[in-house]
Amino acid sequence: MARLISFSGRHPLASLVVKRIWLALVTLFLVSVIVFAVARLMPGDVGRSVLGPYASATQVAALDQQLGLDRPVLAQYVSYIGGFLRGDWGTSPVLSVPVRPYVVSHLVNSLYLAALALIEIVPLSIGLGVVAGWFRDRWPDRLISVTGVSLLALPEFVSGTILIVVFSVELRWFPATAQVPAPSVPSIFRNLFLPSLPLLFVLFGYIARMARAGTADALASSYARTAYLKGLTGQAVLWRHVLRNSLTPTITVIAVQLGYLIGGLVVTETLFSYPGIGNLIYTAAVDHDQAMLQAGVLLIAGVYTAANMLADLAYAVLNPRLRLGGRS
Repeated sequence: MARLISFSGRHPLASLVVKRIWLALVTLFLVSVIVFAVARLMPGDVGRSVLGPYASATQVAALDQQLGLDRPVLAQYVSYIGGFLRGDWGTSPVLSVPVRPYVVSHLVNSLYLAALALIEIVPLSIGLGVVAGWFRDRWPDRLISVTGVSLLALPEFVSGTILIVVFSVELRWFPATAQVPAPSVPSIFRNLFLPSLPLLFVLFGYIARMARAGTADALASSYARTAYLKGLTGQAVLWRHVLRNSLTPTITVIAVQLGYLIGGLVVTETLFSYPGIGNLIYTAAVDHDQAMLQAGVLLIAGVYTAANMLADLAYAVLNPRLRLGGRS
């Protein structure tokens, strides 16, 4: 009989939640320190980047002082992280716009692209992974596995460039640059379908391989053999027993990939000139826009950390031993 979860400190699931929250906080603190240090160590000067090459040294020094860049590094970090936690992310000295709404709007744009990519990746990868596991060591398995490994080895900038040349330059089916779509299916398909394909290529092989391994292991398990001995058909065994037990690791992998989709969009968004968070971070690094760069990286780190924590908790909830408090 199922037992109710008691979220006491002694329950494994509650302990896991506490540990993951502490780990997330420590991770974000370390990321904030690293990105702050890297932004300060980058070659070039913020004042010079803002005022241009013809500004005098006095003007550059005055702007650096106005931005607080002449203060001790520790004082700068304390001021920066304190303002970030209060919601005051500062103003971009390069763009002269408030950082927080600008970064958040670009993150939302990236979420549109990531959501479309997930809609494409998840059913395709899981479906073909299950097919590969069902036909283990036969030609469908070999075809799907080789295709997945080949796509996994193809860098995003290579596949993206090929897609632009073929579908934008030669066939003219899609624009070479992606814009934020209007809330309609035709607009979303036209603007985001092509940039979503390099992401599909990268993640398809990994997720499909996890689904294949889970399906193959479940088919070789004792409960699957018992189901066959009871007279169930192969289709019934697959739907009633195999999928329910084989897809648990795959679900956690998909949750982790959500973080990658947000944090790994730099190449794709830059290649397609899409105004997302990845393209914003790249532009901020080139322009020495420290405020925008720090906020963008820290926001991505928060999304990635949350996705990893979600994956751990999803696996814990789906794990009967943790769900029942480690009792049989």
